[in-house]
Amino acid sequence: MPYSYTLSTVIPASPAEIYQAWLDSILHAEMTGGEANMSDQVGADVSAWDGYIIGRNLELVPGERIVQSWRTTEFDDAFEDSIVTILLRETEEGTLLTLEHSNVPEAHRGYEEGGWQSNYFEPMIAYFTDLRGRALLEPEPEAAVASARDISTESVETAMSAPPRAAKTKARASRLRKAGAAPRRRTTSSARKAKPVAATKKKAAARAAKAGKKASRAPAKRVAKKSSAKSSAKSSAKASKKRSAGKAARASASRRKAARGKRR
Repeated sequence: MPYSYTLSTVIPASPAEIYQAWLDSILHAEMTGGEANMSDQVGADVSAWDGYIIGRNLELVPGERIVQSWRTTEFDDAFEDSIVTILLRETEEGTLLTLEHSNVPEAHRGYEEGGWQSNYFEPMIAYFTDLRGRALLEPEPEAAVASARDISTESVETAMSAPPRAAKTKARASRLRKAGAAPRRRTTSSARKAKPVAATKKKAAARAAKAGKKASRAPAKRVAKKSSAKSSAKSSAKASKKRSAGKAARASASRRKAARGKRR
């Protein structure tokens, strides 16, 4: 003889979320862990848990009621389909899900005695708890935009309220003068650049002057060398003439002496 039973549990999700997940193929598979082929159309064929369960949508009331015919691969051909009715009611903790399973074969009491809990209720609770936790960690788009807008506005207001740098420097100098201390002068970047340029110009001028002096000395040295060379040449010529004259005089004396000897 077939029999009926009723089970209930609280799921941390809204009735609309559970209704949508149950009748969507992808969400039903993610929710239970088994491949599913679901539909939100009355009269459509459905399947779950990798084809272990097959049936049809009999009645659908969005967010409130789902009625489906169910049978498993363990049902004999002589057995009629069982009927699964899911009722959804919103509570403070989420949704009270009440499952009524009727026309169940007497030999298949395992669905009541742990099958629905381990294959649907517990995975559904874990699935929606994880979804809710991720939703709490990730801010909504509108909230993120508002936060960014507040930060931007605060930054602009801070920048506008802050006195300019020149005004701060002037105010500091005024306070130092009142206190009797001379404000420290800062060397600007143009002044820092001007100092090396001036020093470079001075060095260049000194090198040019030194080169000019060397250039002016060079002709005088060359003239002195030429004069020295001329005087040396003259001295050498005079000495040569003297040596030649002496030789000629000695030769003449020798000839005269030889001539006198012959006369005797």
